Amino acid sequence: MATDPPSQRAYRAACPNCGAPVDFRSSASAFAVCSFCKSTIVREGDALRKIGQSADLFDDHSPLQLGAAGKYQGAAFTLVGRLQYRYADGTWNEWHALFDADGAAKSGWLSEDNGRYVFAFDAPLTLDVPPGAQLKPGAQYIIDGQGWSVASVTPTRLIAAQGELPYAPNFANPANLANGFLVCDLRSPRGEVGTLDYGDPQRPRWSVGRSVGLAELAMTGLAEGGGAAGGSEKSLKGRSLQCPNCGAALEVKLSTTQSIVCHQCHAVVDISQGIGGELRHYTQQGGMQPLLPLLPLGSVGTLALSATAGARKELPWQVVGYVERCEVPESADDERTFWREYLLYNRTEGFAFIVDAEDGWSWTIPITGVPQLVGDTARYEGAAYRKLYDYTGQITYVLGEFYWQLTRDQRTYNTDYQGTGSAAAKKLNRERTATGTGADAVQEIVWSAGEALTADALMKAFRLAPEQSAALRRDAAPTALKGSLLGKIIFWAVIVFVLLLLFRCGSSGGAVDCTDTRNTFGPASQEYQNCLNSQRSGGGGGYRTGGGSFGGFSSGGGHK
Repeated sequence: MATDPPSQRAYRAACPNCGAPVDFRSSASAFAVCSFCKSTIVREGDALRKIGQSADLFDDHSPLQLGAAGKYQGAAFTLVGRLQYRYADGTWNEWHALFDADGAAKSGWLSEDNGRYVFAFDAPLTLDVPPGAQLKPGAQYIIDGQGWSVASVTPTRLIAAQGELPYAPNFANPANLANGFLVCDLRSPRGEVGTLDYGDPQRPRWSVGRSVGLAELAMTGLAEGGGAAGGSEKSLKGRSLQCPNCGAALEVKLSTTQSIVCHQCHAVVDISQGIGGELRHYTQQGGMQPLLPLLPLGSVGTLALSATAGARKELPWQVVGYVERCEVPESADDERTFWREYLLYNRTEGFAFIVDAEDGWSWTIPITGVPQLVGDTARYEGAAYRKLYDYTGQITYVLGEFYWQLTRDQRTYNTDYQGTGSAAAKKLNRERTATGTGADAVQEIVWSAGEALTADALMKAFRLAPEQSAALRRDAAPTALKGSLLGKIIFWAVIVFVLLLLFRCGSSGGAVDCTDTRNTFGPASQEYQNCLNSQRSGGGGGYRTGGGSFGGFSSGGGHK
């Protein structure tokens, strides 16, 4: 644990409800939650007064904990409190970070974001903002003179609190009942994350932050298994369960896992609401066996992956998930394309993806900000990108663990961009997801950035055997394999792989009309208009005849 702060700053008094000691590390902490009876307490001078009650914390096995310490932008901080929220796909934490610069206390917030973290600070709102219900994902707004793009609008409930807090957790707020209050996450071209918390609809809270990795924070006092020192694996004790479909023993290895796939029957198990009681799950294609991943689950490769070019350094990345996806055709005459994605994990950097598509390999990482868009051109970190195509992707098979909640035949609505000039190897992807249907659907937009990756680089990174080289290459003509028996085997294996994927993609309903798109995003949405217009015609970036997505998966939004 971190070293306690100087004694002249600490204050201890008895809980007015149970008598247990309650510690305040700073005068900036006006509220606290008793660690024994969970009473919410306000400090009034030298006296404490109970003002409410917190529920028990959901055990999400976060590597963060009270007392953990680190540095952000050169200033030391200690985690002294936590707010825990629940939304449709799970829970997330907002950790109260207390800074002490020259004796002056300052509060910040460290929270989860797309498999990484965001460090944010509360900021005053000098102008009125729209009600949360009026904010729509993808819409542009000016807040306090700065441009922002809405990434997600999420109904949320505050379920528990812990430690010291700069303001009282308001569990009794009427806006916190039923479906909860709204939390809106926004992104900027400056790489910032903005959050509007409508816990008090009349006075929403506004915070602004940036994405960080635990390694950047040089943290100490993390929970067991959550250390920031090298390595990619993070084993956790006590997170085991039985598959609700076949009874096989499952072990959850990552603290952020929301869905896990049974190694025996390949059922997809939802653990976003905890691992006790009856678990939601679904079986995949009637138990059809998946195709063997070319990068085996558990294998580790050394790669330099970062959405920010200046921050790239070689680190070990472990394959923890495997996804097969196909493009949903607009009609029975449209060509079906498919691709595979490997979810990678590094203990200090979070998550990344390697994409295996017909036109080659690439890597991609969700980014904090949003590119600047002008027509069909995007600009990100000084590079220009041109729009290629819009398409709908659908999951056909999964293996491993995932930090978002998986649903059967889950769909995403994507737009791919290709770098121009000297940035031709760079790629951008805009992915839109929805939970639910119609006007009540919860929507989220995630941008990802990445680059092309050669088969040789992949073989070197994962130390693959030389005989796997041909299977990894996507630019070799089939006739080049005629001279060897191994080449013929690989060629026919690829043919079988293509046929299986086409069967999986087509087996969920064959030709697809625009009804699902209309029900999901509404008749006035861009997605529905794109669906109505044949993508074989000119404009809008053209039809996808290449192979595969550049982008990764969505995390479930904002600080989730």
